[in-house]
Amino acid sequence: MNFDRKNLTDIKLLDLYKKIIKPRLIEEKMLILIRQGKVSKWFSGIGQEAISVGVAAVLEKDEYILPMHRNLGVFTGRDIPLCRLFSQWQGKANGFTKGRDRSFHFGTQEYKIIGMISHLGPQLGVADGIALANKLKKNGKVTAVFTGEGATSEGDFHEALNIASVWDLPVLFVIENNGYGLSTPTNEQYRCENLADKGVGYGMESHIIDGNNILEVYVELTKIVNSMRKKSRPVLVEFKTFRMRGHEEASGTKYVPQELMDLWAEKDPVDTFRSYLIEQKILTVPQDEIWRSEIRKEIDDHLLIANTEAEIIANYDTELNDVYKAYDFEEIIPSEKVEKIRFVDAVSQVLKQSMERHENSVIMGQDIAEYGGAFKITEGFVDQFGKGRVINTPICESAVVSAGMGLSINGYKAIVEMQFADFVSTGFNPIVNLLAKSHYRWQEKADVVIRMPCGGGTQAGPFHSQTNEAWFTKTPGLKVVYPAFPYDAKGLLATSINDPNPVLFFEHKQLYRSIYQEVPTDYYTLPLGKATLLKEGTQVTIIAFGAAVHWALETLGNNPDISADVLDLRTLKPLDTEAIYASVKKTNKVIILQEDSFFGGISSDISAMIMENCFEYLDAPVIRVASLDSPIPFMKTLEDQYLSKGRFETELKKLLAY
Repeated sequence: MNFDRKNLTDIKLLDLYKKIIKPRLIEEKMLILIRQGKVSKWFSGIGQEAISVGVAAVLEKDEYILPMHRNLGVFTGRDIPLCRLFSQWQGKANGFTKGRDRSFHFGTQEYKIIGMISHLGPQLGVADGIALANKLKKNGKVTAVFTGEGATSEGDFHEALNIASVWDLPVLFVIENNGYGLSTPTNEQYRCENLADKGVGYGMESHIIDGNNILEVYVELTKIVNSMRKKSRPVLVEFKTFRMRGHEEASGTKYVPQELMDLWAEKDPVDTFRSYLIEQKILTVPQDEIWRSEIRKEIDDHLLIANTEAEIIANYDTELNDVYKAYDFEEIIPSEKVEKIRFVDAVSQVLKQSMERHENSVIMGQDIAEYGGAFKITEGFVDQFGKGRVINTPICESAVVSAGMGLSINGYKAIVEMQFADFVSTGFNPIVNLLAKSHYRWQEKADVVIRMPCGGGTQAGPFHSQTNEAWFTKTPGLKVVYPAFPYDAKGLLATSINDPNPVLFFEHKQLYRSIYQEVPTDYYTLPLGKATLLKEGTQVTIIAFGAAVHWALETLGNNPDISADVLDLRTLKPLDTEAIYASVKKTNKVIILQEDSFFGGISSDISAMIMENCFEYLDAPVIRVASLDSPIPFMKTLEDQYLSKGRFETELKKLLAY
């Protein structure tokens, strides 16, 4: 291997050597522990240490790094106490996830390291968001994010590169091309000669670096990163390296030809660098042994600390309380000045007022800047807030959601507009696996609101008319808000933006320009998790949300002899069970109306909860009225048949006659 020290001093060379042997010695210890059954899982980075060590050495301590399974050198390079790493790998409380996630699936703001999730790709979009925040702060910071050659086939990889390039984000995309994705060799993963070539398609500067040569890694990255700090832009770097162990230890390496293993063993980044330093009389064998002995002692001492730490004791309250970041609702009461406005106006008004109130807020979405969005909700926002805070996005929902998480990590509030709620399916993974789980996993908030224009009644067909709240009410860690009136939409969206937890905010398209209400002109907030009793009666409780609330009120208007409680849920998570139970215990009959299709909708859970908690108060079965179990159709006659609205009156009267 050709080592070219350039102008690096002996002190710097020895510093890099000490940095590269530390993860190697830890790895060797971990291989012993896993054979002893003291560690359950291990993803070895032996043979790849130069990349992690080099990246960590080049970046400043306050610049974020997003590593993966095999990047122990990033963690040791940031001087994390080894006892904390050992506690993390053993599932102890002194780790970073309170025993809730394993190995390197964690992050730490203290050390500016943001951990991966097993789906790999979303962390690239998170890096985009972190870098966007740095660009808005004009602090000249660079963000580095790792991925493997296998993950370059994921859509998230391409979305993240495209966004970074279009927005000129200072992201260092690090590809560790180590030969295999689990057992699949590179010739079965892609056809281009070099993965660095993929950057060309995105107009992105790219480089190929020998990932086993610590000096080449350090020298080349130093030049690249310094240049990125001066001129904000993304750079793609492919590191050629090899994985000397299995994907994880249990998988082994039997699928790798022995001659290939032998070839790369000769390129070992630790052994070759050691030999070079000794040959150049920069390092002596006795000094090397002293350093290795000191590191081994540090490993043993810190292992003892972790081993003597008590096992985590399971506690219901502790687990449930960490699903969401604690948030104290701040009630803001407006003045008495009101104006009669539409639902769409209320949403636009509170978005503008929230962006004025929170200077660290950013709104992103397709066509939302100069065009003002598909529904003109953000029209005029660019003139007031500028394109740095009102950002048109490419059509890549997954990376945009992930970027929202990155903005949150780096001190911003992210508001993401889905052009239609239906399109959220292409951003589903980062919502349910990243945003929803981050606080529970490693106590990191996800300060992201995703606005969801939804619903039928406009003859928009199967891809623009869904009301898909049930996709998210199932997922712990998300909050789901679904107002029916302009007043509620304004106050609840204000609170959703204030709340540091991820919120799915559903806005029914048919209500946008059909529902008017007297709404305070000032900024105000309403609490999440509180239903509204719109009408009071004695015969039956009607539970609904969104457009279904108006269907229920219309039905009662046509049947003035029916005395009913009408409960508008407003928020689905958290759910106001207290209001539900109180009404049911009073009327003794209940019907739940939802627009979503029947099976698996939230009405099923509400019905079950009522049966479990109010059974003795019921004079009839709980009735659910929902849309057909089919996709929502286009033609009006078919859509009318599909929607639950047309069946509600009949079912209500049958219940009253029970």
